[in-house]
This record gives sequence, structure tokens and C-alpha cells, in this order.
Amino acid sequence: MNKLTILAGAAVLALTSFSVQAADKLTLQLKWVADAQFAGYYVAQDKGFYKAEGLDVTIKPGGPDIAPPQVMAAGGADVMVDWMPDALAAREKGIPLVNIAQIFKRSGLMLTCRKDSGIKTPADFKGKTLGVWFAGNEYPFLAWMAKLGYKTSGPDADIKVLKQGFNVDPLLQKQAACISTMTYNEYPQVLDAGMKPSQLVVFKYQDEGVATLEDGLYVVDKELKEPAMASKLARFLRASVKGWSYAIAHQPEAVKIVLDNDTTGAQTKHHQTQMLAAVAKLVEGQPKGIGYLEPADYERTVKILLSAKSDPVITKTPEGAWTHQIWDMAFKTKAK
Repeated sequence: MNKLTILAGAAVLALTSFSVQAADKLTLQLKWVADAQFAGYYVAQDKGFYKAEGLDVTIKPGGPDIAPPQVMAAGGADVMVDWMPDALAAREKGIPLVNIAQIFKRSGLMLTCRKDSGIKTPADFKGKTLGVWFAGNEYPFLAWMAKLGYKTSGPDADIKVLKQGFNVDPLLQKQAACISTMTYNEYPQVLDAGMKPSQLVVFKYQDEGVATLEDGLYVVDKELKEPAMASKLARFLRASVKGWSYAIAHQPEAVKIVLDNDTTGAQTKHHQTQMLAAVAKLVEGQPKGIGYLEPADYERTVKILLSAKSDPVITKTPEGAWTHQIWDMAFKTKAK
């Protein structure tokens, strides 16, 4: 081996070392387990979109015992995926979370009811048992019940709230007249369990005028004041949006990528294919691009949450709870 070859090899090694060192680390905390709800992030990682932006992204799955706002408060992640009601409630309690992008334009939340329970309209909820997720997922439900004038707690409650696990068993076993479901997850599970659409009555929060914003990206406000972190977040957002666009356009490939990232082995190709098709409907068709938070959508969410007087989610209009700063940095020109 001559001196020139040795020098060339050393140069390549140095460049490789520099490249590794130059990748900025960033940790994303998901709201739930590894599934197609988060396909865009896994695709961005798998296809090298984060790497192309000079990022080394760690994606941390969530679960029933993981509260993303608490992870953020403890410094366990740089950015999280969460529903806006949970983020705003956490903000009012002292965790200064800020929405930097809104990935889901539409809500996938529903109440799915057994037709044989006698429920035909929301007026029939009174006196019935309704399954509700907690751990930050209950806020849209409480706001809706407040709008209907139903008390959800106390000896004179109008409905019985069943603290629902993250499954559909209460509906199948007739423990509840209705349960909380997502268009992309639990509703298909109900059908796969053998129930037919004709046996069900579905109330979509979007149709009932009580839809609040769901999967958005949030950071702690101090991060926005640090130029280096703001740059990382802008590159992360740009790559993530690219990942979502790719996932929606190449769904079979995206499903495979999601399954490759499921370390539990619990997910199936059938269910993840159903899930991604439904999730795509919540993400696509955004006039100003995936991730752009429309102020009117934010204001609608706040108005709905403030309406829950008997079961307050937030007690005052938040200030500084969202920003277009990172969006503008990511996509160069300011959307108007």
C-alpha cells in the first residue's frame, strides 16, 4: 500500500467521522405505540429524509402508561406528538408546550354505539354507559358532553362514564352502550371482531361540531428561543412532512416500514393497511401543506374546550400556545 492510498483512506475516514459527528440528535416522543398513526415519521427515518437534513432522530413509542407532556417536562424528548386538548391542559398546569405544526387536519375521534342499545341521536346518551379513554384523551368527550348539557360525574350524573381500556371489549361484551373509537384503529377492530356497520351507530366528533385538533407536533417554548434547536426543528419538520407525503403516496411500502418498526410483533399487515388508509384521509388535502396550523382550527379547539364549564379542560384562553416560526423556517416562504 503506497503513501497516496493511505492518505486517501485517512481522508475518507475523516470525512465519515465528520459526517457522523455533524448529525444533530433529536428525540421524538409518540403519543401511542408504533403503528400507522405515525407512518410519516417512520418513513422519513427509513427513507433517509432525516439523515439528508443532517439529523439523527430517535423515535420513542408511547403507550397506555406514557404521558407525552410529562416526558417533555422531564427532558425525555425534544418534540412530541399529542392531541391539542392534552397539550393545552398541560400548558395551563405549567408545562409550556407550543404547537409548531399540525399534522392531522381532521379529527378521527368517534363514539361508536350498539344499535340495540336504543341510541339513535346524542339525546339518547342520557342514562347510558359510555366508554371514554383517559390519560389526556378524555378532554374532547368532556367538552362535547358539556355542550349537550350532560353532567358526567357526581351522584346526579346524566351518563355513566366507563374508564375504557385501549380496546373494544366493553362494546363487544355489552358493558357500555358506546365506546370511544378512532376511524383508523378501534372502529376497524370492532368490524374485525364480527360486528357489522348495520349493527352500529357512529357519531363522529367532526360531524357533531366538537372536533378538536389531534396529532400535532409540540415543543417546550424555550427551545424556540435557541437558534440551533429551532434549526433542528425546522429540518425535522421538513423531513417529516416529506415522510408523510411519501407514506400517503406509497401506502403498501409505508405499511411494511411501520411493521418493521413494531418491536412487539403485535401489529398485522391487514390492520396497518386499514389504519394508514384512514389516517391518510385525516392528513391529506391541506391547502397550505401538511403541517400548517390554521389559526381558525386552533381557535375552534380552544372555544370547544372553554365551553366545558362543568368539567373544565382549560379555564382561560391560552397565550403563546402555537407558532408558525418553525413552519416558516422549514418552508422558506411564509404561508398567508
